[in-house]
Amino acid sequence: MRRQRNTKIVATLGPASCDPETIAKLFHAGADLFRINMSHTSHEDLAKFVNMIRGIERDVAHPIGILADLQGPKIRTGPMEGGKIELITGQTVAIDLDPAPGTTERIGLPHPEIFEAVDAGTTLLIDDGKLRLEVESKTDKTMMARVQVGGFLGGKKGVNVPDAVLPISALTEKDLADLDAALAADVDWIALSFVQRSAEVITAQRKVAGRAGVLAKIEKPAALDDLEEIVRAADALMVARGDLGVELPLQMVPGRQKEILRQARRAGKPVVVATQMLESMIEAPVPTRAEVSDVATAVFDGADAVMLSAESAAGKYPVEAVRTMDSIARTVESESIFRDTIKSVKYELEATPADAITAAANQVAKTINAAAIVCYTTTGSTALRASRDRPSTPIITLTPSEKTARRLAIAWGQTCVLTEDAKDLDDMVARACRIAFQEKFATPGKRIVITAGMPFGTPGQTNLLRIAMVGS
Repeated sequence: MRRQRNTKIVATLGPASCDPETIAKLFHAGADLFRINMSHTSHEDLAKFVNMIRGIERDVAHPIGILADLQGPKIRTGPMEGGKIELITGQTVAIDLDPAPGTTERIGLPHPEIFEAVDAGTTLLIDDGKLRLEVESKTDKTMMARVQVGGFLGGKKGVNVPDAVLPISALTEKDLADLDAALAADVDWIALSFVQRSAEVITAQRKVAGRAGVLAKIEKPAALDDLEEIVRAADALMVARGDLGVELPLQMVPGRQKEILRQARRAGKPVVVATQMLESMIEAPVPTRAEVSDVATAVFDGADAVMLSAESAAGKYPVEAVRTMDSIARTVESESIFRDTIKSVKYELEATPADAITAAANQVAKTINAAAIVCYTTTGSTALRASRDRPSTPIITLTPSEKTARRLAIAWGQTCVLTEDAKDLDDMVARACRIAFQEKFATPGKRIVITAGMPFGTPGQTNLLRIAMVGS
């Protein structure tokens, strides 16, 4: 089943998309991978979502990816007297560990780790940055803060501390329980929220133990300071612009987005751009022009995938939102300027046979105007190498591993087909030609470029390049 675009679409499931019929419509509209937000999903509902998606996967005979997005540590204020209070710009307010309802004189913040991390001059952003406070002094249990931007404050509102690396793990007790449930349900990707350091990704990798890919969400300024190591440790990245846009000045987010995309692409790691991409479509059937431009920019920059959050989870037009994103991606990729723009990112090849073969395959395919590049892979690493160069030639990945095929649903340009390993060279060529024809990539007389490894079925042994002609 061939998509008419290379950029993938991630759709979040929720109240607006919690039945098999709607999920099937989302898939047919263009969703390649479904996100399950564990902040709002019970383990029972997680299992139901996975079963529904796997049922659709069987019906369409096409691998579909599933991403379980862990909540991560949530730092919130305590309750407020009367439901909300008003903080006046310029006033001083006490912040303490007492969970009692807050007043205009004091606010409860029952998180000792915050008191460990902050110093005089530290900024506190509350309720998605609507209120801004600056710490003037602190003790072990109380801090005094000056209100720089005031307003009304309700209870249990989120607190961001952009100036500090917090002494908390990206995996809370809830996350560990959700992780176990997600792995038991056999999801394909685990998204790790509020990553600050590469060590947190490494910890998650050990717990996942290869049973799923680990995707690091970049939404903390501290993560940008350790970005190179995080990219190295993670299997994929996400530019999570929600909290990143709270903790950084908004005008800095586009530049950081491009930086994350370039580092991920150079490393050959899939990268997703997320948050408020078509936000107005939560309520409206069409997006704004600025939103269309936002999605288009991510596609031009070579993002592996673009993501819908509330638009598909809770919006009034979930299917229309996916169709819109699909249309934007297809249109951008058809533009003559797209090739020049997407090739602007350069990377160094590793001194390995696999990198050499993949680079050669891309060049040969372009030179002979091949109908497709066909990659045989077991683990998916060869396919990701093929995607990294963003070739103009379509990529077909053949794999005997259902898990690999599903995981590659996030990767740019990948059309994955489940098939047995080739028995010998003749079978390799015949199988590649037959599938290229069946999947409508190549007509008789067209040539394809094939990469594989010998001996067949041995992971990490890409060492063969072959040109073949599709027969009648």
